[in-house]
Amino acid sequence: MSGSTGDVLQQVNQFWSILDDLSQNDPAAYRELIEKQMKEGAGFRAPPELDSCIRTEMLTRANQEPKKGSLFINICSWKRVPAPQDPSRPLPVCAGKLETDENEGICTVLDVAFNPAVLQESKKDKTEVYMLTLSFAQQHHGMRLSQEYTVVSCSPKSNPEDLHRRLGFRQWPYTSSKTDTASQTPAALLQQITALRSEKQHQDSGAQIDFRPAEQINMDLIQVISTTFVQPQKPEYQLEVKTDKEGVARSIEITLDLPKVCSMSECDLRISKDDVLLEVEDVYYLLLELPKPVIEDTASAIFNKKNRTLTLRVDVFL
Repeated sequence: MSGSTGDVLQQVNQFWSILDDLSQNDPAAYRELIEKQMKEGAGFRAPPELDSCIRTEMLTRANQEPKKGSLFINICSWKRVPAPQDPSRPLPVCAGKLETDENEGICTVLDVAFNPAVLQESKKDKTEVYMLTLSFAQQHHGMRLSQEYTVVSCSPKSNPEDLHRRLGFRQWPYTSSKTDTASQTPAALLQQITALRSEKQHQDSGAQIDFRPAEQINMDLIQVISTTFVQPQKPEYQLEVKTDKEGVARSIEITLDLPKVCSMSECDLRISKDDVLLEVEDVYYLLLELPKPVIEDTASAIFNKKNRTLTLRVDVFL
């Protein structure tokens, strides 16, 4: 094991030496090489984007009755998903966590991301992609699904924040593409390239499916890869609408129990007139719809270190 580590360190030192020589002897080639590497890595900063959505029915028995509810599958485009290298090899995909919404009947949402090249090739007719996705959902999640589907404009909980959360997308620290690469040392540039490359290789949550004609699809064509994505926990909370003596709503107070948080600086708290979003990286996630529209500018938050609670107060529109 120590010998392998020594070999790696030797290769890194050789690479540094090559960059040093190139920067001194051919600055133009050096700048072109560095900018190319950083551009390729920066492409993997882009978040997944919704391409299309299909709706089908979840079934309980082989005879397809009775129905259990609807399944919405968001087909996403994501540069982090590797492009297929060989038509005879399984097609890489990245799948998010299943999420069920019972507000309007029982419906479940699943996000499946492909490399943009795959969706571009099937732009005119996505039937094959849709059938592959249905097959994937059946095997990966043990579902029985109707093979009839409808293309819909969107699914419940299909806003970008929900897609990013379920697929495990995390925005890495920004590095400007306008960095003056010519004036930086090879070691500094190597650190930037390494950061971009490490993000490119961060593809733990995924699967592979064989990309074959729809009529050939069966349950054995999908090979599941291990996943290490950590699903944030939904914190406990209490919401109270404060009223005046006449019973008119004046403000909303939300108290969140955050036993795993030590300070306010760990919390990413955002509020709009309709909802509140709380995120604590890899620990808590809560998107809460408010019972009444509020005035965002009046919001205030206090974190109680002793009780590990966060209290948010905001005035409502009258």
